[in-house]
Amino acid sequence: MTTITHPNRELIGLGIRQPWAELILRGIKTIEVRSQPTNLRGPIYLYVGKKFADIPAADEMVEQHAIDVDALPMGIIVGTIDIIDCHPCTSADEKASCVPQVLLKNKFSWKLANPHRFARPLKPRFLPYGVWFYPFQRRQETS
Repeated sequence: MTTITHPNRELIGLGIRQPWAELILRGIKTIEVRSQPTNLRGPIYLYVGKKFADIPAADEMVEQHAIDVDALPMGIIVGTIDIIDCHPCTSADEKASCVPQVLLKNKFSWKLANPHRFARPLKPRFLPYGVWFYPFQRRQETS
């Protein structure tokens, strides 16, 4: 197993709202639902956005898992997670994604594993500018 030191300039980050990031770090949410597939595999930074998820399923998860909303970190990198697979969502993904089946239609399941919570969250040098971002290096310009 390769040891990753942090901050790692080469590691890409993914922005996720609370309470989803907390559920991922607890190992409860093992599927991230997205509108696009990803070919990326391996470790990524888990960046918590500055806004709380605004769907009823988020409130239900907060209550179900006794999450203290006021204690949740926001606007910071809280850890790492591995993306190990991606496939079109099915009804079987409902429990692992922590959202109702109706929200899975025409979406993709990004299978997550190995959540690692940082003892001390990292402040990114650069903020997200899309789904993916590099928190510790400038975005590479493409020609």
